[in-house]
Amino acid sequence: MQREPVKPERSGRTTRWAGHRAQRREELVEAALAAIREHGSGVSVAAIAAAAGVTKPVLYRHFTDRADLQRAVSERAAQLLLQRLLPELTRERGPVEHIRAIVEAFLAGAEDEPQLWHFVVHNPGGEREQAEVVEHSMALIAGLLSSALGDRLRQRGLDAGGAEAFAYGLVGMVYTTGDWWLRRRTMSRAALTDYLTTIIWSGLTGVLAQGRPGDDELRRPLRLVDEPREAPGNLPPTKEMPHG
Repeated sequence: MQREPVKPERSGRTTRWAGHRAQRREELVEAALAAIREHGSGVSVAAIAAAAGVTKPVLYRHFTDRADLQRAVSERAAQLLLQRLLPELTRERGPVEHIRAIVEAFLAGAEDEPQLWHFVVHNPGGEREQAEVVEHSMALIAGLLSSALGDRLRQRGLDAGGAEAFAYGLVGMVYTTGDWWLRRRTMSRAALTDYLTTIIWSGLTGVLAQGRPGDDELRRPLRLVDEPREAPGNLPPTKEMPHG
């Protein structure tokens, strides 16, 4: 009988070193966020290294290349926005107030961090990496909304086949409108929140009230998702080049 090869156990020293490298990488990402806030979305790698108190060669010991650094920073920026949204998704309140709070949280998060938003969404130096992060974040939020809307439709004996398309439409609308608003600022955040809330609520009531006009259930408090045991906003870990 052929024995399976025995896998070598990781030593405590190796584990500690891996933990140290992961922690140091996180610290460098936070320094990059600070540099972007100070210098803008077109910040140079040299400025990021200076903010971290290291040289560029030391910085690149923790990232494979500039694209890897950009992806790591974009993932962290997306997590910061998701952390603002998730409490609003899980809080129970009237449906209109719930929609308004979610839209407001999204727009406020983008407005409070305009340089990070521009770095993630419009940075020409890492289009593929940034696009993947944006798509993943939007898919996460759309997935939560799709599940909640699908449950509501099934409870009412309605076809839930369009729930995912409707959820992606809502997320895409708020995302693209928010991006337009950050660049144009033709109205206040409160006014835009009211417009988007009205559009979303009108669409939801139209879908949920099919064949059941005047249903009081639509006015009952709605919590879109259950309280998560741990925040589902964690994005996939960034790649790291092994160093000998």
